[in-house]
Amino acid sequence: MPHWPAMMRRGLAANYCDLSIAAFEREVMAGNLPHPVMLGGQEHWSKAQLDHALAVLSGDAQKDWRIGSKLYGNKAA
Repeated sequence: MPHWPAMMRRGLAANYCDLSIAAFEREVMAGNLPHPVMLGGQEHWSKAQLDHALAVLSGDAQKDWRIGSKLYGNKAA
């Protein structure tokens, strides 16, 4: 698919990550992929958030060092 939409429903988001729906859901529950947002009464995943999560998993991006730190708590500034 040459053009991926900015927001994707579960099946398309799983395809975007080259995962089965079951494997995609496991990765979401494990915290490796972002949770969905409600849009139009249905769950959708942000392409930008998926891209970032995949970059972190592959080592192409770094997680924000502030997340989980004692100084900043669980939120990034």
